[in-house]
Amino acid sequence: MSSKYEFIDGEKANYPIIKMCRWAQVSTSGFYEWRHRPASATAERRVVLAVRIREIFTDSDEAYGYRRVHAQLAREGIEAGPELVRAIMIIEDLVACQPRPYKVTTIGDGTAGGPVDLCCRNFTADMPGVKLVGDITYIATWSGWLYLATVIDCYSKMVIGWAMDDHMRTSLVTDALDMARRNFALADGCIFHSDRGSQYTSGELAVYLENHKMVGSMGRTGVCWDNAMAESFFASLKNEFVYAQCSQHARKPKILLRIGSRSDTIGRGSTQGSATERRPKPTTATKLNRLPHRHPANHCPENAGHPTGRTDRGRPERHRAPLSCCGS
Repeated sequence: MSSKYEFIDGEKANYPIIKMCRWAQVSTSGFYEWRHRPASATAERRVVLAVRIREIFTDSDEAYGYRRVHAQLAREGIEAGPELVRAIMIIEDLVACQPRPYKVTTIGDGTAGGPVDLCCRNFTADMPGVKLVGDITYIATWSGWLYLATVIDCYSKMVIGWAMDDHMRTSLVTDALDMARRNFALADGCIFHSDRGSQYTSGELAVYLENHKMVGSMGRTGVCWDNAMAESFFASLKNEFVYAQCSQHARKPKILLRIGSRSDTIGRGSTQGSATERRPKPTTATKLNRLPHRHPANHCPENAGHPTGRTDRGRPERHRAPLSCCGS
C-alpha cells in the first residue's frame, strides 16, 4: 500500500490526487493520513545510513561496491547488513565502476630460463620486507604510452616502490626497486616475485638482485594468477582511477599521489582493512617530483569493438572514460 501512496505523492503535480487514488484503488483519506504520518524509526535510520553510504562512496572516487562500503561501515562500528547496504545503494543510484576485459601483455624472453616460483600463489608474509611482488603496466596518454612499474610488500600490502617513464626497459624495474630499498629496510634474502616479462628475466636484473642480496622468483608465462597481487593492484588502480578519471590521469603526479595515498585501501575488498593495521612506517619520506603533462592517446588497441558490460544488478556498465588503456 505504501508503494501506491509513494507513487501518487510523486505524481501529484501531474495528475489530480482524487483520480490517482481511484485508479490505484486506494482511499483518498488513507493517502492523506499516510502523508501526515510521522516517519518510523526504521525509515529515519535508513535516511541517516544513506547519507553515510553516499559519503563513503564519494570518498572512494565512486569505486566502492556494496561489499567494501559494508566493510567500511563495520570498521566505523555502524551496524548494517550487506543486503541493506546494497538496497540503499540501488535506491540512491550509486553504481561502482566496473572492471574491463583482461588483456595478456606479458611477453617472455625465450632465451632466458629465469628463477623458479618461490611464492606458489602465497602472497602473505610474517614480517615486512621479506617478500615483494612487482609488475609493469601500460597507461595511455595523449602523447603516447606511459609505463608504470611497482613493488608491493606482501606483509603490509603497500606499494613501497614505483617508477614511471616512457619506456619499459629493465631500468624501469630497478628504479622501482631502488625506491623500495630507500623507503623500507629489506631483509637479506628478500624474495622479489614477478611474471616472466623480458625485463624480469634479463641478466641485468639478475645481477641487480644478487648485488642487493635479493632472491628472484617468477610465475609461469601468461598465467596471471601466479602474480595475482600485482595484477589485482593494477586492475584496481585502472578501474577506480585511470578509466574513471580520464582528464586527471594525464598528469603523472596525480597517479603517483593516488598510489601513495590509497595503496593501503585499494585492496580492502579482499584484506578487509588489514593493511592499515599492519603497515610499517617508511624509513624515508617520499617526494613527488613535478613531471610533464601528458594526454590520453589518440589510439588504443582496446578501443575497437569494446563490448558494453553489465553490473551485477543488471544495469548497464558505466564507462566514464571514452578511452581505454591496455596492459595490466
